[in-house]
Amino acid sequence: MRKFETDVQLLKYRVLKEVAARAYDGNLMESYYEIPKIISPGPKATMRCCIYKERAIAQERVRLAMGGDRRNPNVIEVIPIACDECPVERYQVSESCRGCISQRCIKNCPKNAITKSKSGRAIIDPDACIECGKCAKVCPYGAITEHVRPCERACKVGAIKMNEEKKAGIELDKCIACGACVYQCPFGAIMDKSFMVDAINIIKNARGGENYRTVAIVAPALAAQFEDGSLGQVVSGIRALGIDYVVEAAVGADMVASKETDELVEKGFLTSSCCPAFVDYIQKQVPELAGKISHNLSPMAELGRYVKVNAEMPVKTIFIGPCTAKKAEQRKPTVDLWIDCVITFEELQAMLDAKEIDMSVMDETAMADASPWGRIFGRSGGLTEAVLEAAREKGLDFEVKAEVCDGIEACKLALLKAKAGKLDKNFIEGMACVGGCVGGAASLNHEPKSRMKVDKYGEKAENREIKTALQNYKVQV
Repeated sequence: MRKFETDVQLLKYRVLKEVAARAYDGNLMESYYEIPKIISPGPKATMRCCIYKERAIAQERVRLAMGGDRRNPNVIEVIPIACDECPVERYQVSESCRGCISQRCIKNCPKNAITKSKSGRAIIDPDACIECGKCAKVCPYGAITEHVRPCERACKVGAIKMNEEKKAGIELDKCIACGACVYQCPFGAIMDKSFMVDAINIIKNARGGENYRTVAIVAPALAAQFEDGSLGQVVSGIRALGIDYVVEAAVGADMVASKETDELVEKGFLTSSCCPAFVDYIQKQVPELAGKISHNLSPMAELGRYVKVNAEMPVKTIFIGPCTAKKAEQRKPTVDLWIDCVITFEELQAMLDAKEIDMSVMDETAMADASPWGRIFGRSGGLTEAVLEAAREKGLDFEVKAEVCDGIEACKLALLKAKAGKLDKNFIEGMACVGGCVGGAASLNHEPKSRMKVDKYGEKAENREIKTALQNYKVQV
């Protein structure tokens, strides 16, 4: 079994693998209730207070692994029963409190939530506290400490709030489905819905190509993910799942780079459309710039469209990548016609292991469709470099002045400057995850050398120019 960064990631994998195995065997609906006992066999609890709670949480994880609540449009869900181990009170008085006579904390509290104990130390009434933080700011000893829950700290768009029961809740009108909260919650109380079962059903219902062909579109970040096989062996492993054709999404990136360059020259200012979480952030938080978003589809959707339009027979497409926001993007009316399902690298690993596919002993299947520029879309700055290359190849008399942003905080700063007319740039490349797609929430690893691996993957491309890659690419179904 491969190593995982955290035990939360391992727990998620174990549930996904059990669900995948049953989906392949065709008995998932008859046996899914057995999975919690496999995850927590007992009799002693190993993760929670008792074995019954462990199994109840595991059952919720099984539900999400099977697609979750389809009535809930968000692809990220909180598991309420699992959300109970974080500090309830955000502001607490520490031992550093000296019981000073200035009483700045008391006098600055707008709700009279702070009083003095008999010993002189400050006491915060959690029922009256509105968590404004004024007391912490004025305490001369720094004795009032703020405890921010990991999910709240991870969410840079303020979409996570505590409800009346002090459990996390996600505000749909703010959430951009980036998955940062999923990755950072130390108890695994937040999880992205899995559409892995849909992918398995797509593969099975193809009936070996009788009904339609299946195409896997894999993100360039794949090059930084799997340690138990070469990239060519991973592609062979994907084919072994029953996929007819595997193509790198980097081809779609080449298409987008070419089109986005033309659009930039035409409009004079543009923000990228490749990262769905970044696009969603603009639409929800900086709507004044929504008209500046590139009208081109993302590489995933652009390639899905090209494959479906040019294939000689009916096809269904499955995108595989490190991004939870891609699951939300797939549901858009402009995308769902071209992409039938999205799964993550985590889910791909579970599917491979459920089928007992050992990639390390497989022959390699080459992917040689994209240019180096399309392949480096998987890391921050790659899109900008591709746009610069496309402009050079086209001989355009236009200076591309790009602002490269990774992480929502950097994106927010650039967008606000652009909104105020203070950004001396004409193109904003925005990626919600730090480092770009290689830092995606559903990556198997988030190691610093992932960027280097993507660059090395790019260097191996046979088509050295974007235009050459586009001219040479042929749909093989």
